[in-house]
Amino acid sequence: MNSALWFLLVGCLLLARGLTASMLKPLPVTPAIIYLAVGLLVGPTVLNLFHLNPLKQSALLQVLTEVAVLISLFSAGVKMPVPVSFARWRTPILLASVSITVSVGLVAAFAYYLLGLPLGAGVLLGAILAPTDPVLATDVQIRHPRDRDQLRFTLTCEAGMNDGSAFPFVMLGLGLLGLHELGASGLRWALVDVLWATVAGIAIGVTSGAALARLGWKLRGESGEHKLMDDFLGLGLIGMVYGLSVLAHAWGFLAVFFAAVALRQTEVKLAAARDCANRPQSGGIEAASGASPDMEPAPTVSEGSLVFKEHLERLSEMMLILLIGGTLFLDSWSWRALGLALFLFIVARPLSVLAGLLGTRTSWPIRGMVGWFGVRGIGSLYYLMYAIGHGLPEDLALELVQFTLIAVALSILVHGTSVKPLMGLFWRHRKRRPRA
Repeated sequence: MNSALWFLLVGCLLLARGLTASMLKPLPVTPAIIYLAVGLLVGPTVLNLFHLNPLKQSALLQVLTEVAVLISLFSAGVKMPVPVSFARWRTPILLASVSITVSVGLVAAFAYYLLGLPLGAGVLLGAILAPTDPVLATDVQIRHPRDRDQLRFTLTCEAGMNDGSAFPFVMLGLGLLGLHELGASGLRWALVDVLWATVAGIAIGVTSGAALARLGWKLRGESGEHKLMDDFLGLGLIGMVYGLSVLAHAWGFLAVFFAAVALRQTEVKLAAARDCANRPQSGGIEAASGASPDMEPAPTVSEGSLVFKEHLERLSEMMLILLIGGTLFLDSWSWRALGLALFLFIVARPLSVLAGLLGTRTSWPIRGMVGWFGVRGIGSLYYLMYAIGHGLPEDLALELVQFTLIAVALSILVHGTSVKPLMGLFWRHRKRRPRA
């Protein structure tokens, strides 16, 4: 497919998506399924107008998926509820640590004993498929910064963190394959890839996000006369934080997510302090309500850049799912790949969620929804391309490509068709429960 046909295809898709937004909303499927169907149609599965080779184009795909995940992580971070509390964050932290470890172990065991892969390849495959995706899971994520729903928060926060918490297992898998230094008895891996990279990434993100919030607040001033380009500031924060993290050998995905969280949290706290200082002290209705009728909401970098980031997120989602369709042949749907994907969705994900949430007070309906909606997507593609770029043998790389692409495509299909009916059922249950 030449460039003219690519422009025509993408342009028609964008026009159709923009013109039919209200008509597609009532449909029981997500837009990702439509993008995948178009990709399969023009790809080698049907018309064979183009074919993307993930091995030859791994460097390009790594950059594209990397950018898409970073933008999505930033969008997720700025929508986190204020203030941060351990009681609220405990569940997603357990999911991003305990559950992802169990998931990697289960997939690694399946790949080693049933698929005949080497142990290192099994661990690597588990790490590639374990993290849930912040790009494709928008239908079950927080919709705006003031969304307080517990289920949406849990899924969004987990997706924001586990794209970084899966990285140590990627490095462990590469190390077991001889492609990364683990150190004596895995000591270097534990100290550098797990402890240092995680703590440093969170520290870089929190420090940078809070610093930008305070700088922007100071430049704007209480009068709001100093104008800032919020879109540029948001993108600049992503680039700076990610670059610093890579230079410091820290996990950049964690850093970007926590930079967005710290940016939003700090800006809201500064705005609350301003409102408190300007609140009338008369003790009347105006003071009790906590707001002045003349007080306008303070402009913030987080909210100012969010709309632009969400548009970029949707665009990258469409492009990358089209490319996924362009990589699949009919014979890609092997029983081995389908069996792994079904094991991941039906066994590994639910069991890992149950294990991670043992001892918590999370309700069983929420546990069930979280256990099912482990959407796999662009993050898994990034880890796959990252592993290929680190010298994965070609035969093994081809197997992992097939397993990963089928898991992602099947996730788009099964989760994309079940999200709206199950979420509707969940909300009807929530509405009936208080009356009972």
